[in-house]
Amino acid sequence: MSVKIPIGPIHPMLKEPINFTFYVEGETIVDAEPNIGFVHRGIEKLTENKTWFQNLYLLEKVCGICSSSHQGCYAQGAEMIFEANVPEKALYIRTLMWELERLHSHLLWLGVIMHEIGFDTLFMYTWRDREAVMDLVEMISGRRVGYSINTIGGVRRDIDYRMLSKALDVANFIASRAEFYERVVLRERTILDRTDGVGVLSKVDAIRLNTVGPTARASGVKRDIRYNLPYAIYDETPFDIVTDDGCDVLSRIIVRIREMIVSAEIIKWIVFNMPKNGPIAAKITHFTKPPENEAISRVEAPRGELFYYIKSNGSLKPERVKIRTPTLANIVSVIHMVKGHYIADIPPIVAGIDPCMSCMDRVAIIDVRNDKKSLFNHDQLVRYAIKWYKKNYRWLREERR
Repeated sequence: MSVKIPIGPIHPMLKEPINFTFYVEGETIVDAEPNIGFVHRGIEKLTENKTWFQNLYLLEKVCGICSSSHQGCYAQGAEMIFEANVPEKALYIRTLMWELERLHSHLLWLGVIMHEIGFDTLFMYTWRDREAVMDLVEMISGRRVGYSINTIGGVRRDIDYRMLSKALDVANFIASRAEFYERVVLRERTILDRTDGVGVLSKVDAIRLNTVGPTARASGVKRDIRYNLPYAIYDETPFDIVTDDGCDVLSRIIVRIREMIVSAEIIKWIVFNMPKNGPIAAKITHFTKPPENEAISRVEAPRGELFYYIKSNGSLKPERVKIRTPTLANIVSVIHMVKGHYIADIPPIVAGIDPCMSCMDRVAIIDVRNDKKSLFNHDQLVRYAIKWYKKNYRWLREERR
């Protein structure tokens, strides 16, 4: 007979609110169910009430770690709608920021998963080394989080020789540190015991469950938007997709560490090949109206494929912005990976996909009695929320006691 164990939405293992229900027999997990939606912020709906340029600064707040990926993916889609020709130098700067963000994200994640398995020494090392990347993005953009570097038609800030020199130093430093991390991970018994053979996701299952990013590549799936559907200057940039066939948490660690080395090589290539002069943005103003059009934009965010659908009705505001994040694609695989493992294996397995709940959460309004779906505008949504709150006030008060 199985026993239900709820974990979340508040739990030391979880960095953001999500609820899992695990069904266990003894210490072994036999099934699991996710319950999402605790940090839905309605950002997609907000985009419909803001101008094309205002949305640049809204959408970078979808995720603090992947802010440039979200802002750049939206800008890239908007440029398709505006039919803008982005200057070459702007594409170099945009790509440089994306790869610095990948280094920042992977270093942060590596520290988090080391903390989850109880190896805090490497957690301290990676977060210390991450400061070199953060200092560089602050030098380029003026900010450590939410860089606001992208705009529709290019980038907002140019880059000079001093910044390129610093980027070269950071790339060399992180590459050498990544080699050190890999040696530690492959030799340290504490890490191997908690990750080797844990959370296995076969290549067949990774494809079947539509897994993306390092989680898929750690199962031998050669899938990377930078390679499969090149954008910006990735069709010119020499790099290899990092894959591993271990299919477990250890493989996910190794893939991300090796991706740091690849990102460092891309950054070095950008430093040596970036155009010295030229414009950094096309001439599109806040009052430029786009044609009626729609676009799909995809980038390889640190966690995996980031997908934006954008529709224009010819006004100063987009008619629709739809976002599909990597965590939404990968959360199903967690349920598959935990089965057959112990309760103590839950933290590294969940952390292994590098989940971001605030990126993932969406709301769909469905009447389960007749399977009817509803599409609300802003005013209807406000009225519905007030009506629901009045109806459920007493129940909410009892729940919070």
